[in-house]
Amino acid sequence: MNRLLARSLTGFAVALALPLAAHAHRAWMLPSATVLSGTDPWVTVDAAISNDLFYFEHHAMPVDDVVILTPDGSTLKPENIGKGEYRTTFDVQLKQQGTYKIAAIRGGGMNASYKVGSETKRWRGDAASFAKEVPANATDLKVSQNSSRIEVFATLGKPSTSALALTNTGLELQPVTHPTDLIAGEEARFKLMLDGKPAPDLEVTIIPHGIRYRDQLNEIKVKTGADGAFAVTWPNPGMYYLNASIQDNKASVPNATRRAQYTATLEVLHP
Repeated sequence: MNRLLARSLTGFAVALALPLAAHAHRAWMLPSATVLSGTDPWVTVDAAISNDLFYFEHHAMPVDDVVILTPDGSTLKPENIGKGEYRTTFDVQLKQQGTYKIAAIRGGGMNASYKVGSETKRWRGDAASFAKEVPANATDLKVSQNSSRIEVFATLGKPSTSALALTNTGLELQPVTHPTDLIAGEEARFKLMLDGKPAPDLEVTIIPHGIRYRDQLNEIKVKTGADGAFAVTWPNPGMYYLNASIQDNKASVPNATRRAQYTATLEVLHP
């Protein structure tokens, strides 16, 4: 593994573990466009980890785990990947009419700290290797199981919904309002689902672009209802960062904490 990728992976892990705060590192993707027309257009996506949203000043985000879902249900790989110090870029060619979902997915990774005698040790792996690699006589054991999704959407021509289907794994967004049909001044509705079931009473944070150039985040905070649903009325056109996370004790190994996070970048257009 080269030095840049190792640093990016470390930064990505840190970003996923941090709470959402004014100066927290956030991992995000930013598409060049979300609504397109014409024949075989391209979308360029920036992927980064930064303090200021949609500004490149911390680490590039790795894109090895990016999956592109097409309108007909097939998958694509990112093209023309370029890795820099502060951002990674890649291209997606839209050859089919309809909606594409571009997702960076991480699931099932585990972290642990524990002691063997007086020595503190740390471990990272998956549930399958946990019992083999963490000693049975370990003390002061603290285990977390982490999953995350970072998504953007793009539509060529008429919007479609096939690519928006849930996988029923981790924390996911189920659009009620289509994610590439968002208009300033209009209400949009979504649901958050955890392993395919509604995620109730979950705080959702929405931040408009441009925080580097203002004193306040201007964040919008809403909570999901019993059915996982929430609504937002977009104050202005532009790009918006949407984030939610949950922590519980329902990991796949005993006595572990499960953390799941969802992030999307959504474009809101003029009326």
